[in-house]
Amino acid sequence: MKLTAHRGLSSKAPENTLAAFEYAVRYGAEWIEIDVQLSQDGVPVVIHDQTVNRCTNGSGNVAALTLSQLQKLDAGLWFDEQFRDERIPTLAETLMFAKRHRVKLNIELKVHEGDSAELLCQAVKRVIEDVGAECDLLLFSSFETEALMLMKHLLPDIRRGQLWQKVPGNARDMLTELQAFSVHCDYRFLDEATAKWVKAAGYQLYCYTPNFPELVEQHWRWGVDMMITDVPQNYQHESCVQE
Repeated sequence: MKLTAHRGLSSKAPENTLAAFEYAVRYGAEWIEIDVQLSQDGVPVVIHDQTVNRCTNGSGNVAALTLSQLQKLDAGLWFDEQFRDERIPTLAETLMFAKRHRVKLNIELKVHEGDSAELLCQAVKRVIEDVGAECDLLLFSSFETEALMLMKHLLPDIRRGQLWQKVPGNARDMLTELQAFSVHCDYRFLDEATAKWVKAAGYQLYCYTPNFPELVEQHWRWGVDMMITDVPQNYQHESCVQE
């Protein structure tokens, strides 16, 4: 049973923080999914939303704040007092963490309205090369096909996964052009016929974000390769996590 810790072990610690990544490693996760976008001064940072409002004590768009401003925010207190002073990590910090722990990263490239996919991809490439991250420990994913196409040219040795809510009718052509490795979709909109053709075409098939194992028992039978979940501990006994 293959699982990815969605935004780290985000049911145990504040999402997309080093604390959540630590919990994922302690749990034994093989993969961690993260979200990456740019600060105002062009630094790739790990945060999901277009704004900092939900997961920090600040407000405003990520793209309107410098790295210095972002890292002054508390990204843990909203989750629990024990995570007070947790910070928004940079992609570089996260890659170095993954390198130390030999954990694989699914890097979702977040391109919000008004963002430049090209600037994001160029900055991510620079960080990956500066850190010396191993290509086989990384996977790019995105809803924005343009970003994945850019990465196909910038870092062709790193695998690419197309994100959809529901796999569209023209998926085959898109995946061929992208030279995709994997298809990522919402488990609620996947049916058996779609799963079967995706697998027959040679792609890995990942589902997000099923937090109740009983809802995806049939998905495993259809050939789904991995579940991207907030609560991987629900799929095995809770004692797997070292408190």
